[in-house]
Amino acid sequence: MVYKLLSGDLFLQMALLGANNLLKNVKTVNALNVFPVPDGDTGTNMNLTFASGVEELTRKPSERIDDAAATLARGLLMGARGNSGVILSQLFRGFHKAVAGKAEINARQFAEALKTGVETAYQAVMKPVEGTILTVAREAAEAAVRKARTTDDIAAVMEGVYSEAQKSLGRTPELLPVLREVGVVDSGGQGLVFIYEGFLRALQGATASADKAQPEAAVADMEQLVAEQHHAQIHMKTEDITYGYCTEFMVRLKQSTEAGKKPFIEPAFRSHLAAMGDSLLVVADDELVKVHIHAEHPGEVLQYAQQFGSLHRLKIENMREQHANIVKETAGMPTGQPGAADKQSVSKRQKTPYGLIAVAAGSGISELFHGLGVQVVVDGGQTMNPSTEDLLKAIDQVAAEKVYILPNNGNIVMAAKQAAELAEVPVTVIPTKSVPQGMAAAVAFNSGADEETNTENMLRAIGQVKTGLVTHAIRETKLGEVSIKEGDFIGIADGEIAVAEADLLSCAKSLLQKLVDEEAGVVTLLYGEGSTKEQAEALQEWLTHIAPDAEAEVSYGGQPLYPFMIAVE
Repeated sequence: MVYKLLSGDLFLQMALLGANNLLKNVKTVNALNVFPVPDGDTGTNMNLTFASGVEELTRKPSERIDDAAATLARGLLMGARGNSGVILSQLFRGFHKAVAGKAEINARQFAEALKTGVETAYQAVMKPVEGTILTVAREAAEAAVRKARTTDDIAAVMEGVYSEAQKSLGRTPELLPVLREVGVVDSGGQGLVFIYEGFLRALQGATASADKAQPEAAVADMEQLVAEQHHAQIHMKTEDITYGYCTEFMVRLKQSTEAGKKPFIEPAFRSHLAAMGDSLLVVADDELVKVHIHAEHPGEVLQYAQQFGSLHRLKIENMREQHANIVKETAGMPTGQPGAADKQSVSKRQKTPYGLIAVAAGSGISELFHGLGVQVVVDGGQTMNPSTEDLLKAIDQVAAEKVYILPNNGNIVMAAKQAAELAEVPVTVIPTKSVPQGMAAAVAFNSGADEETNTENMLRAIGQVKTGLVTHAIRETKLGEVSIKEGDFIGIADGEIAVAEADLLSCAKSLLQKLVDEEAGVVTLLYGEGSTKEQAEALQEWLTHIAPDAEAEVSYGGQPLYPFMIAVE
């Protein structure tokens, strides 16, 4: 088909097919993780980011290209997760800037908009690295500009974009030695190629139904159903509520029974839960299950669900108390909880001078951060990167005049900085790339010091801690001098794979020997999923012999994917 003008309606179809194509290939993108560890999340992050934009666009479609591009860009911005998601959001933020004020655009304007998107994305990255999604986007946009000089057909321009994006992706290992060493292409670049492939299919005549764009849309539908069910309670009597606890949670599925978890079969899962309560809603994909249920014994529900994976974002509310509040609200009586009428007073509540936000996964680690003075801990980390919107909500929740964010993961720093730019209060992102760095920064914070002093002290503190992580390999590979077999335990020292062993404790000991030297003062061992307190204490005892001058501490972290997390100060 020939398209000489691109409207908002056609742009929506491009976005829908791009989203669908990325969704179908999430596992492929995740599998391109350079490290052979079970936390490849580039595909997941890009998928959730693009899903957020498309969901916004399907809710607010427009015939005008400028309005459609603005809506997509806004959804991407708020839903951006991980570095790849932030870069993706910036690509379309720049695209939106280029088409502002236009109802339709021609082939040359389309090509220039892609180019402007690339320029915006490069500006958003402090130290752009070639051989990544940035390179693929740039070379594809350059191809678009060249093609638009010889044709006025937007479909032909997009064909040139997709073709060059594929070639550029194939060249990424030439630009990044680590990709060449492992034998993969850049994961973010691959995700963008899948999106562009969907764009091209739309321009070739394929169509997509808006209501089948993404699982995220199903999740949104689920939230709407929940709201409607709860509102319906005004027609009930409190004593008529059979199942008293509204229970919501997510299950991150284990992909292997080796992790001690049962294989997930959705019909059986749904049937079992249906016998434990009512108002059951389940949304599932290959990695996550979101559950809403009204149950009288929520602990039993959680215990059953935990057989299939790790639990996240738990929320349990007393339905009988909730019902009483709804009835009072309807009758115009105060409920003791802030509702729509109270938003103004909530926004004007007294703010503290400083607030600390940390991102962390694991109940034990969350408790440790709270103990260090962190007011809000955002659930997240590897494979669970919070979105820009998640972080903005945390900034509002902390209710402080000045906020510090500790991302505690290198893949969350960009989203945190994006949230800081959008926040209504001053926000400083301390670029912590691990939980140990985040804890060191939290310890260094002094509520009595001024902003400049606190920032300097926190930055200094993160430079004085070494981070060790122990996880397991999901594939065979070789990185540097370390040969890794599938199923091995891997020891990662400050972001570099240092050791690989068949035995968990042997791997942890080898890693500790590389991290601990004569200058080590305190060694903290955080044990999580896949390890026990007894194993951690065995390591603690072993440390007293190899590093008698270092103080070894053991704490429960509860972190997923990493049996041991180590901090050396």
